[in-house]
This record gives sequence, structure tokens and C-alpha cells, in this order.
Amino acid sequence: MKTRREFLRSTLLGASATWTVPMFVERTFADLHVGAKDLATQAVTGKDGTILVVLQLAGGNDGLNTLIPYGDDAYHKARPRIGKKDKEIIKLSDYAALNASMPHMEKMFKEGNLGIVQGVGYPNPNRSHFVSTSIWETADTTNRSSTGWIGRYFDNACSGADPTVGISLNKTQPEAFGALKNPGVCLSSPELYRWIHGGGEKAQAEEFFASLNSPEDDDNPADGASIAMSAGGKVGGVQGESNLAFLERVAMDARVSSAKILELASKYRTKVNYEGTPIARSLNMVSRLIAGGMPTRVYYVSHGGFDTHNQQVNSHDRLLGQLDSALKSFFADLKEQGNAERVVLMTFSEFGRRVNENASAGTDHGRASCLFVAGEGVKGGFYGKYPSLTDLDQGDLKHTVDFRGVYASVLEGWLKTKSNPVLKGDFPTLPIIG
Repeated sequence: MKTRREFLRSTLLGASATWTVPMFVERTFADLHVGAKDLATQAVTGKDGTILVVLQLAGGNDGLNTLIPYGDDAYHKARPRIGKKDKEIIKLSDYAALNASMPHMEKMFKEGNLGIVQGVGYPNPNRSHFVSTSIWETADTTNRSSTGWIGRYFDNACSGADPTVGISLNKTQPEAFGALKNPGVCLSSPELYRWIHGGGEKAQAEEFFASLNSPEDDDNPADGASIAMSAGGKVGGVQGESNLAFLERVAMDARVSSAKILELASKYRTKVNYEGTPIARSLNMVSRLIAGGMPTRVYYVSHGGFDTHNQQVNSHDRLLGQLDSALKSFFADLKEQGNAERVVLMTFSEFGRRVNENASAGTDHGRASCLFVAGEGVKGGFYGKYPSLTDLDQGDLKHTVDFRGVYASVLEGWLKTKSNPVLKGDFPTLPIIG
């Protein structure tokens, strides 16, 4: 029989179960009630502290049709059907251009608030969604770490902080939040505060990944019973209370606590219009929690649907357009609040796509890609070198920037903490934080 700690770990609730949802939410709201002066005394999660938003482009974003090497003949030869023409791009240099679906990101780039990191990847890359996502979220290329890079940041730099130091608006608690002491909390949707089980065994991981990262919004997440069964059925024997009963009780407490978080979020009224897409709603919720004074240092959101094997053009352009619109609203909202200087947003995707288009007018799993770092605290421009489109590794781009160097840059430059204990090594940083 599993212990409750083992059960919680298997359901991605993190390695520690020393507190329950109502306790820390009550404490958070008690702190918020006494006012901003008291929040400011929290050394690592103060109301005036810097905030990082991590935005996952789930499914493997095609970097070649996001940051387009339009000045390279090899690009047009490799993609005769899906390659972007001049009318479909926004030129940023004589070589690279943004997808035309991203006009606001062009504006941020010109204003110096968007850093574009080219050729991001890692040594000996893996084309599995599950494995590569795990590598990015743990910052461990051996895929052996039991904790996530953000969770290690919580453990090393935010010791003793409120569990709401990290909030994920995702269908599951991200592996990046895995921690020994404080794994943060998970809002599975903007309407409900609930822990969700993280899936089946690794043999089922690819199917699970696809369901998690579909572009459709999930308004009806699994209830406590189905969650427990997906973990392998009823697993009792914990001091008279089954793990199923425990999970159901925690879920009920979480629903009660959700009202308190939503009460705080509802107090903020914005004049900024957000589209009705899942990514826009998630960033809207983040902006409300920031405006409400949550002592959160890291927010995590996901934008799914980037596994574009078939008929890529329309779906990929649509996803990038949704991203662009959501970022436009989010940063306008932060500026209206007076919080724009506090927030930096970083994107990531588990891998890029192959250089050559496939027979289905799509692209298959590749390796290196691009990522974005955005906000008023960013020193905009290009970072890294665009990989060669002819000197390839089995048809894939060779990475020119190790993603852990980007993490190190954000940790040291923005979150003001040493990156070595978090990343378990030293990686060259980029001067991307202004």
C-alpha cells in the first residue's frame, strides 16, 4: 500500500504534504487583508517584488515559421508549400522576420521590450514530447531529476515562503514546480482551484501529453474519483482514511478556498479587452492576481496545440495570433495597473520542428527552436545565432544556445538568485535583462 506522501507525489502534488489547501489559502488571505505594508515585509514574495511568468507553447512550436529566416534560400527550398512569403511576414532584419500573425510582438521588439533567443536547445536532444518536456521542466538533460527547476528555485531562494509563491494555471501541476519543500499551487482553470492528477505511466505518456495539450479548453476536469482510479484504483491503508477519501476531502476544501481566490481576483476591474481564448483567459487571471496583491513570484500558463504534423499553416498562424493578442492585452493590463515594470514573461516549447516540410503539409518533431522573453525589464533584441539550415543533425537544426543559459539569465538577472544551486551547474548567461 502507498503512504499518503507517496500517493501525493504520484499525483504531482509535490514531495511535501505537510500543509493542506485551506490552511495556506487562509493564511495568504489573512496576510492580504492586513494590507500592503505587511506584504512588503516578505523578503522573497513581497507585493513589490519581481514576477516571472512562464508560458509553455505545448506540442513543439515550429520556430522556423515563427521567427522566419526569409533571407535564406534553403528555407524556401525546404518548405515549398508551407514556407512564408513576403506578404506573410514582418521583417525584423535582413535575415529574420516574425510571422505576420504577431504584430504586437513586432511592436514590443521595436520598443526594446522583446528579446528573441535563437537556436535554443540542449545536447543530445530527444524528440519525444514527454521526455523533452521533462528535460525542459527539470533542467536536467539526463532526465533523472525528481524536482523541477522552478521548484528548486522555490526551495533555494524562497524558503519559508507562502506556498502561493508559485501558481500554475494548468490542467496539471507542471513538473517544473516539483520541489522538496514548496511545490507551489495549481489553479486548473480560472474558475476552479483544484489539484489534478498528473497522468499515467510513461508508457502512456505520449497519449496523455496529446490530451493535455490540445488547443480546446477543458471546462470539466476529472473529479476526485476518476483521478484516484487513474492512479491505479483505490489505495487505502492510511490511518483509517483511504487515499481516495483524502483526495476527495482536499478537493472539497479546495473548492471552498477557490471562492476566496476568486473574491480577490474579482475586485480588480480592467478596461483592457481580452479575447475569449484559453491563453487570454489564463493571462487575464494572472493579471487579476497580480493586481490583487498575491505574493506570487512565478506564474505558469500553457498554450497548447503546437504539434502541427498535418496542414500546419492555418492552425499555426492561428495559435501565434492568439498568443500575440493575449500578450498585447496582458502587458496593456499590467501597465494600467502600474505593475508592468515588475513582470517578465518567458516562453518555451519542448522542441522545434524539422527543417523540411512533410508530405502532409506539416512538420515533424525537430530539435532547436526560438523562444521569447518579454517585458519592460527586458533588454530587447536578438540573442544567440540563428542555426544553419544546411549544416543539420539528421535533418534538424543544431542548437546554438543551451536553454539552461536562458534560465540562468532570468534567475540571476530578474529573480536575483544564484543559478548554480537551481540548475545544478554553471551556464553562460545572456544580457537579456535590462
